Amino acid sequence: MADTIVMPRQGNSVESCVLVKWRVKEGDEVQNKTIIADVETDKASFEVEAGFTGTVLKLVHAEGDDVPVMQPIAYVGKAGEALPAGAAAMATPAAPAPSTAAPADVPAAPAITMAAMAAPVSAAAGSSPASPRARILAASQGLDATGLAGTGPEGRVIERDVKAALGASAPATAAAIEEALRLGVKLPAQGSGLGGRVTVADVSTSTAAPSSAPVAGATGTSRAFPGPKTETKIKSIRKVIADRMAESLSTTAQFTLNASALAVRLQELRARFKASDAALGLNGITIGDIIVYAVSRTLGRYPYMNAHKVADSVFEFEYVHLGIACDTPRGLMVPVIRNADTLTLKQISDETKRLAEACRSGTAKPDDLSGSTFSISNVGAFGVESFTPVLNVPEVAILGVCGIAPKPVQKGNDVVFLPSVGLSLTINHMVVDGAPAAKFLKGLCDAIGECDILLAK
Repeated sequence: MADTIVMPRQGNSVESCVLVKWRVKEGDEVQNKTIIADVETDKASFEVEAGFTGTVLKLVHAEGDDVPVMQPIAYVGKAGEALPAGAAAMATPAAPAPSTAAPADVPAAPAITMAAMAAPVSAAAGSSPASPRARILAASQGLDATGLAGTGPEGRVIERDVKAALGASAPATAAAIEEALRLGVKLPAQGSGLGGRVTVADVSTSTAAPSSAPVAGATGTSRAFPGPKTETKIKSIRKVIADRMAESLSTTAQFTLNASALAVRLQELRARFKASDAALGLNGITIGDIIVYAVSRTLGRYPYMNAHKVADSVFEFEYVHLGIACDTPRGLMVPVIRNADTLTLKQISDETKRLAEACRSGTAKPDDLSGSTFSISNVGAFGVESFTPVLNVPEVAILGVCGIAPKPVQKGNDVVFLPSVGLSLTINHMVVDGAPAAKFLKGLCDAIGECDILLAK
């Protein structure tokens, strides 16, 4: 009997991995340590070893598939050896064909029936636990996720199970469903709302024939409507990030406070580090590093900010483990500076650079990307004045660091303009109220404003 290679589990919280690239094809000979595929989660990318010696008899999934952990991805054995029961029915992945469709000639979206949209899926015997992503998707379509048959670890219902139950159904607003019932028309499979959601406007226009009449351009020439466009499928890590952001916003009560901290001493300290003797190793310390240091020290005085909300419980952490949002070619990643409250400023600076490079090169380990108790997202280099960072659940708070700009400050009877750094603090209002969050933000502003003194403590 052929040996089965499964999608490895990459951490307790990972339900599935995206199969990015096959390194082998059917018929290839592999050894125990042969790398057969590259996979990734929302946290990092990994290589999958064969684990067996023999011939690749079957590749189960195609590149780009989101595969549940511990599910078969390939079979290895002797040439001609029988596959396990049921494996032969699995489709062999085909290489994706490049799109050759003319961008201006877009076919009309197919329609689906109201029955396919609104009819609930009959529950299976018993009840299966469902992942947060599965529950969110099912709830948006009026389904009971726990009544579905799960294909995840230990029978867990995951997102792909809900998608399979929905079939070709498109998400639609309640108003759109009511309008379609009133007009007696079918819901379009694709809408103009966020994420392709069907809105009332889509229902109203679905019965009207699309106009293909040329539209005069600014120079008087005729142009076909709507004109050329490109389509990019949301997949791989970008899709996982999108799902996590949607889950964060739909399961928490997010509330953002904005403030400014004086950056006079911050800039002076940074200038002194940059001009210091290279032998001290302080030249690379950045303004962002100093702010991270200030956060690590301030959180100890406000433990309710250094916390997780899990179900109906709140866990406050004694130690500070800071997640630092990092932009990489693969998308947003959040490596973790562990025990940041015990590190010196130089150690924080060195660790931040090490983690950022590991994320950009794809060599970050699972331990580098898990366990944060508070997160920081710094977009100050882009001149952003304020923004709304999205919570990294289950954390109850995240700090957004903005750019430095002159702000009016009253000095006696005069008003002077001093450099100030913008700070945007998002909290989970289910756990932290506005006043306690404001106290933390005020304490952080004071710490940044007197960062030179903070270093002496």
